[in-house]
Amino acid sequence: MARILITSALPYINGIKHLGNLIGSQLPADLFARFQRGIGNEVLFLCATDEHGTPAELAAAKADKPVADYCAEMHEVQAKIAQGFGLSFDHFGRSSSDANHALTQHFAGKLADAGLISEVADRQVYSNADGRFLPDRYVEGTCPNCGYERARGDQCEECTKQLDPTDLIEPRSAISGSTDLEVRETKHLFLRQSELRDQLDAWIDSKADWPVLTTSIAKKWLHDGDGLQDRGITRDLDWGVSVKKGDQPWDGMEGKVFYVWFDAPIEYIACAKEWAEANGKDDTAWERWWRTDKGADDVRYVQFMGKDNVPFHTLSFPATILGSGEPWKMVDHLKSFNYLNYDGGQFSTSQGRGVFMDQALELLPSDYWRWWLLSHAPESSDSEFTWENFQQSVNKDLADVLGNFVSRITKFCRSKFTEVVPAGGSFGEQEAALIADLTKRVRAYEGHMEAMDVRKSAQELRAIWVAGNEYLQSAAPWSTFKTDPEQAAAQVRLGLNLIRLYAVLSAPFIPDATDKMMTALNSDDRSWPTDVAAFLSGLPDGHAFTVPDVLFAKIADEQREEWQAKFSGTRD
Repeated sequence: MARILITSALPYINGIKHLGNLIGSQLPADLFARFQRGIGNEVLFLCATDEHGTPAELAAAKADKPVADYCAEMHEVQAKIAQGFGLSFDHFGRSSSDANHALTQHFAGKLADAGLISEVADRQVYSNADGRFLPDRYVEGTCPNCGYERARGDQCEECTKQLDPTDLIEPRSAISGSTDLEVRETKHLFLRQSELRDQLDAWIDSKADWPVLTTSIAKKWLHDGDGLQDRGITRDLDWGVSVKKGDQPWDGMEGKVFYVWFDAPIEYIACAKEWAEANGKDDTAWERWWRTDKGADDVRYVQFMGKDNVPFHTLSFPATILGSGEPWKMVDHLKSFNYLNYDGGQFSTSQGRGVFMDQALELLPSDYWRWWLLSHAPESSDSEFTWENFQQSVNKDLADVLGNFVSRITKFCRSKFTEVVPAGGSFGEQEAALIADLTKRVRAYEGHMEAMDVRKSAQELRAIWVAGNEYLQSAAPWSTFKTDPEQAAAQVRLGLNLIRLYAVLSAPFIPDATDKMMTALNSDDRSWPTDVAAFLSGLPDGHAFTVPDVLFAKIADEQREEWQAKFSGTRD
């Protein structure tokens, strides 16, 4: 049994996330976690809300709440929505936890001891109207790269270029909107990433199986222009991890906090400690996942994220780990995604554009969304959500293929053999051919899932569903029954066992439908089909089942048109 550590990029605390955020990290991470558990591996799947930095302060101010209260409330909201989408985190933590504060300060102390942190007199934007320094995201303006007029001081949301506030054209305060800004000197800590350039380059070169998207982004940051730059890791903010060396004060850094992009990835490790504490375990429980001197050397660590998060996870966080000189587990595979666009434009949390996770669950059960998002995952390029495509995929894949198969075979069995697995007959050439084809397809499905090829996995799973439908149509037990009831019984028995096969294989994609199929079959055996032929004889003669309700209702044109109109603007 292998041990698989899985982390998803941390969702910001500043509001409910849209479907583009979901498919960019959390949902494919859940797919992989469910698959690895399904085949019998030990999994620790971690995520948390990212609660520090400017987005949290701005959102709390807009809600007129203390930032700590706002973050606590939004953590509960996001946890509930994640549960609604069936995201099977072993722990959903908080970057504001005591564990993350202590661990962030620990890493800062180790980096300082190694000579990898320098104090720099930095020039930062000061707002006279607000009476304070403005951290990167508190400054908005026009992007000098693409001309987008609502670019932030850390990154342009339109073209994704990393920025400094002083790069912006016509900058303004995100708090007051004031343009009465000036650049003043303030002292900050910088992580000397450039000192680790060669180590990082060699480490990235050792990851031959990384997606091209991941490696190309990392290499661009390492080598384009002046190469990897040292990065400021402190900010003039009230909310965040206080700047300390371990548990000792840091002279000259009073009143400052660590930059959110320094402490947020450290929460991956701290989240494991939170998980252990929440489950009454001691430190050895989480250290065996994260410390190579405590057993983590045999762990396979996989990260999932959108492409905008890649630089921090391939360079800055690894620089923190390497620079500490301590035996921490580093990522083995980093699965990155392009963007999911929305109906001719972009999803946007800040602009309220698109369908958000809570809204989606109000319209339809989570499996509808899970299937469409995963089967259209933006892997090799950006993809686009349209209501027409969503309707077509739900109706054809889920209703016409999977749902129709389950309904037809269970209802036919009930009408001719009652609600038990019928005895009699034997498998012939047609059944043998189907089993051989399914064996090949199941092995291909496993290969795609192991490789984290999300779309290919969905395509193979659908092909497995289709194979059962084609068999049912060809074997036509309703016709066979008229002349050879025993042979029809064998065909139906295979069909009922196919439902269990579909339930087990489909669990990573559509877990609620899996539960419904297994409940209808009166079975709790979810063992993986390592031997497909044996698996398809798993339900014994006389085993009772019930005909389930419709697994997936079709989306009518009227519904699709209503939703398309409803979500054509922006969220209030």
